[in-house]
Parts: sequence; structure tokens; C-alpha cells
Amino acid sequence: MNSDIAKNVERTFGGGELTRRQFLKRLGVLGGGLVVYFTVGDIPVSARMKREGFLGAKIPVDFNAFLRIGTDERVTLLTGKVEMGQGVMTSLPQLLAEEMNVSYDMVDIVMGDTELCPWDAGTFGSLSIRYFGLFLREAACEAKAVLMQMAAKRLKVPVDALAVENGTIFVKGAKNKKVTYGQLTQGKIIERHLETLPPLKPVSEFTVMGTPRQRRDAIQKVTGEAKFAADMRLPGMLYAKILRPPAHGAKLIDVDVSEAEKLKGAKVVREGDFVAVLHETPDGAAEGLRMIRAEFDELATGIDDKNIYEHILKNAPAAEVAEEAGSLESGEKASAELFEKNYYNAYVAHAPMEPHAAVAQVSGGKAEVWASTQTPFRLRDQVAEALGFSSENVRIRVPFLGGGFGGKSASMQGIEAARLSKAVGRPVQVAWSRAEEFFFDTFRPAAVVKIKSGMDAEGKIVLWDYHVYCAGRRGSEQFYDIANHRETTYGSWRGGNGGVHPFAVGPWRAPAANTNVYARELHLNLMAQKAGIDPLAFRLQNLADKRMVGVLEAVAKKFGYTPAKVPSGRGYGISCGIDAGTYVAAMAEVSVDKVSGIVNVKRVACAQDMGFVVNPPGARTQMEGCVNMGLGYALGEEIRFKDGKIFDLNFDTYSVARFSWTPEIETVFVENPDLSPQGGGEPSIINMGGVIATAIHDACGAAVFELPMTAERVKKAIDGA
Repeated sequence: MNSDIAKNVERTFGGGELTRRQFLKRLGVLGGGLVVYFTVGDIPVSARMKREGFLGAKIPVDFNAFLRIGTDERVTLLTGKVEMGQGVMTSLPQLLAEEMNVSYDMVDIVMGDTELCPWDAGTFGSLSIRYFGLFLREAACEAKAVLMQMAAKRLKVPVDALAVENGTIFVKGAKNKKVTYGQLTQGKIIERHLETLPPLKPVSEFTVMGTPRQRRDAIQKVTGEAKFAADMRLPGMLYAKILRPPAHGAKLIDVDVSEAEKLKGAKVVREGDFVAVLHETPDGAAEGLRMIRAEFDELATGIDDKNIYEHILKNAPAAEVAEEAGSLESGEKASAELFEKNYYNAYVAHAPMEPHAAVAQVSGGKAEVWASTQTPFRLRDQVAEALGFSSENVRIRVPFLGGGFGGKSASMQGIEAARLSKAVGRPVQVAWSRAEEFFFDTFRPAAVVKIKSGMDAEGKIVLWDYHVYCAGRRGSEQFYDIANHRETTYGSWRGGNGGVHPFAVGPWRAPAANTNVYARELHLNLMAQKAGIDPLAFRLQNLADKRMVGVLEAVAKKFGYTPAKVPSGRGYGISCGIDAGTYVAAMAEVSVDKVSGIVNVKRVACAQDMGFVVNPPGARTQMEGCVNMGLGYALGEEIRFKDGKIFDLNFDTYSVARFSWTPEIETVFVENPDLSPQGGGEPSIINMGGVIATAIHDACGAAVFELPMTAERVKKAIDGA
């Protein structure tokens, strides 16, 4: 961002739910520029956005003030989205540059700052391009149209006599008669909107969207220049270490901080059960924490990683029918073969490269927090409530995030840092250790899937009775051509679930879909085996959805697939699904050591139909990242626990995917340019459990009914087969 603009914006923008007039007044000292915004209440939101369902929450009236044009011709994009490795700080400017007809290199971006940026629900669900991107394009489209009207008046010609190129509006056939965006906005604040929004630019005219762009953060991250929350340093800052319980549900019944208080330079804070030691060095804070003597009352729940599935089935929330058609009774009568199987998955941690961290400075009735969070505006409100402040007196800033995957939607460390800063009157850093990260993570929930299905003598699926416990419905939706089906859910990945879980659960990259796709695809392979039909052919003969057929055929071509009945001994797997509006299919080749049960994934091919692809290299990177991350939940990741005590607190026992696991990865985009861009951050991960499970099944005839498919479980399945 231009340094002069940055300084002016920094001084000028305020937080809170400003009125439209207050907002424009604060912009008035910027020395000129065009502010384009939509508001809820006094300016109608476009019908296009209503159709897309973007406005699902109460939104402040200044919500959409998110782009401005400076006197230096640079365009600043303000967004509540954050950059956590998915590449939106590169692709969002492509959208704005395209619709405004400005150079991509002239677009700056400010992200995740609650005082500078418009309200946003958070960065999750592959929504940044799919939904916010459309909103951004509309704003840019209106900005350009307003500027064209202004230029027409300045140049004394009709609007349709004008053209625009790289931020310069000129008279067609007379390029010397021109005016720039910056010249039009010089010294003015223009408050106007259009009654009718012009059409968005068609794909045929794109010059910025769809062209490869190097990630804007690439050099910073490769050189170590990039700043994360734990890298922030403020004058007089103290480091904090917080007393933690030994197990979830444990209650503090006695604490002695007298020895810690004697430590030179240490400050001890106690607010009820919240106890922390602060020091000018991290080691000093850690030493002080070790001096605290605490006694906890731990609960004996009797729940552990061995009996959790029985516990879930016994205590699951009430059933809800997600979707149904036809009659299960009719489907069962029409079935020549019936199949009933149960599928299980363990609790899984997010295990981001960067543990949660925050730096807070509270003084003069105001709080400023730098935090690793996916939800800065929600954290703003949480900090305000914890401190007894109004939200307009709290500012959250989000530097780069070292991975989120849904786990940084809850941001307890930001609240802790703010409370401690208020207590001691100095800036405070709270940086979780790896053990704290694992302990306080909101895990992907353990879950159970029960499937009863049937097919006729020709291999046509005529019955699908699907029950998913505690994972949620995402990914369970029916896209196969089955006349008689019902999908029933019992709870979800969200917190609550009637207290079923012994600790917090939450979203984990494509929540619920990983569980559901794994169960469905392995089940389909078992049906294909019984029918004596190649597993790809079996899926295709039960599909009417042309987009799904398209991705399956595309991945088969990329993979070099040839038909064979299961088990063929080749170790070929197949899986497909829909997530975030994207159709995705995968094939894999594995080898299985029948003596040890060790699985080696040799190669994975992945095909996506994600509509128009904004930045192809960025989208491809997301696909490859999903494949690699998915190896972890498929083959190694699980949390072991008992009575609320977590046994996996570091990577010595928690098995994320290793570099040595990385297979050859091939990706292909199924062209669908007439469809608006769909989600790309999550879809490719949903198939990894299913594609590896079906590959193992094809390699040795063994079906592994629990994730992760560890060597021990694979060996047990082989012996059982």
C-alpha cells in the first residue's frame, strides 16, 4: 500500500457502526478520492447479491465501504478477509482490477483490520472468491460506471462515447481527450450510487482474471520477512504464560502463587480461575509458571478414544432428515443385494504450522490486538465484552496466518492477551505452545456413519439409507441417481451436540465432507465389487449429473485409468464429491505391504470443475495442498484421550503427513468459464479418505472402516479379509 495513503487511512478511519455521514466525514481529510460502497438500510443491495445469499447476518451500515481511489491513481481494496495461505491477497485484487479496468499492479490491499476494513463474518468455507468476490466485483463495476458519468460531464460527451483503459477514461477515436480516475476524484469526496447496476464484465473481455499471477506474499514468506502475530513487538511488552488445567473439564480448587511472585521481574495476574505469569522474557514467564502450585479436580468421565463411537451412538442428538426422495421400503423390495456397513473417524486436530498467538495493548479505554484469527470482527466483539468496552474502542489487526483450516475461528488467545494487558497496563503477548495448541484446539469431531443400501440385478442403486452421527450433513447430499434415498443427521461438527463430546469441536477444512465422502465412496466400492463391475463404470452408470460425469472422465484420462474389477491388485482408488460449489474427483495408486499394513501412496490425480478459475497457479496450489493435507487425516491423524486428558500434544505422536509421504500429484481443471468462480480452498481434500480407502480395497481386497487407516488397522483388515 502507498505509504502516504497508509498513513492517512491509519489516522482517519474509525471503528464501530458509523453512520453513512460520519463515515464520509472521516474520509474527508484524505485529500481526495472516490469512495464506493453499498449499504444495508438506506441504499438497496443488488438483486444479484440477494440471490447469492451473501447477506446472512446483521450488517453495519458502513459494511461495504471497501474500495477507494487515491490522488496517486492507486486503488486500495479494503476487506475483512484474511490471508492464511490460500492466496486471496493475490486473487481478490485481480477481481477488482478486472472490473475497474485498472492495472493489477496499481491495486493495494488491506486485510483483516477491523478499524479500516468493512465488517466480515470471517474467512472460512471457501467463500472469499465465491461470495465476497462477487460483491467486490459489483462495487468495482459501480465505481467504474460512476467515474464514467463524471468523465462524460468533464469531457462534455455522452457516456457511450467513452472508453477506459488502465484507469484512464478517454473519448473513443480521440485518446488525447482523456481524464484519469485520480484526476476525477482530486480534492473531492463523491457520495453517489446508481439506481441500476451495470452488467458485470463478460468472460470474453477478461484480461486480468484467469491470467497467472505470482503470489504477492511469496517473497516475504520465503525470505522470512513476513510478520505473524507472534512476531509483533511493542515497547514495554511482557510475555505471558497461563496456568492450564491438566484435562478438559478439570476445575481449579487451590492455587499458590507466592513463589512465582518472588521471581525478579515477574508479575502474577489472578482473576478467578484465570492465572498467569508475565515477564519481560518468555523464559522468565515460563519459569514463573513452573513455580505455581495448583490443585485441580479432574472428572472421571469414562470416555476415551476406544469407546467414543459407542458413546456417540448412545448419546447422539435427535435425528433430522436432511434430504429424502421416494420410499426406503420400495427401495428395499427392489433390491437384489443389500449392504449394511458402519464407518468411523477419530478426532482430528488442525495442527497449523503457527500456533495461536496475539499481542494486545490496552490503554486509555481502548484496546488494540494483533491476532492470528480467521474471524477478526467476532474477536473484536469478544474482546470488547471481556474488557467491558464498546466494540468501537477495540481494534483487531490480523497479520499473516500460518494456517487456519477452521481452527483459528475461535481466538481465545486474543481475549487472554487483552485481559492481561488491561490488568498490568502494558502490552502483552500470549503465544501458545504446541501442547497448548493441541489441548485447546477445536477438533474435527469423532463421528459414525451408518449406511444401508441396495442394488438391483443390473447394478443399479435402488436404495440409499444414510445416517451420520456428529459430523454434519456437508458432503452427504445425494447426487447419484437413486430413486429411493434418505440422508439423516444426528448433530453436526459445530459445538454443542448435547454434550456428546468431551472437549470442544469445530470446523476442520471442509467440515463433515471428509467423513461423509470417505464413507460413501468406500461403500460404493463394496457394491461395485459385489456387482462385478469396474468401480468407475459403476459410478457412471448410477450418475445423471453431467458435471460429475465430466470430472470423473477428466480425472480418469489424466490418471490413465483402464477398467478392472475390484480387487484388481493394482491399488487404484476413486472418489468424487461436491464442495463449495465445486465438483471434484480423484484417483490414486497405492501399494500395500500385506505383512506390516503400511500404505504407500504413489500418485494422485485430481480434477475440479470450479467454474471460472481466477488465478490458475493459485488454484492448483490449493488442490496440491489439499491432497497433501488429506494424506494426514486418511493415514495417520487421530487424537488419543481419556477422561478429558489429551495424550497427543506434539508431532512426536500426532502423525501429520510427512514430506516422505508426498506422492506424484497431477491436477486438471474442467473448463466451465460461464459459471462464476466457485470455492477452491477445500474441495480437493474431501476425496482423500475415500480415494485411499478404495485404493487399499483394490490393492488387497481389504476394506478399512475407520479413519485414519493406520498400518495396524490395514493389517487387521487384511487378516480379516
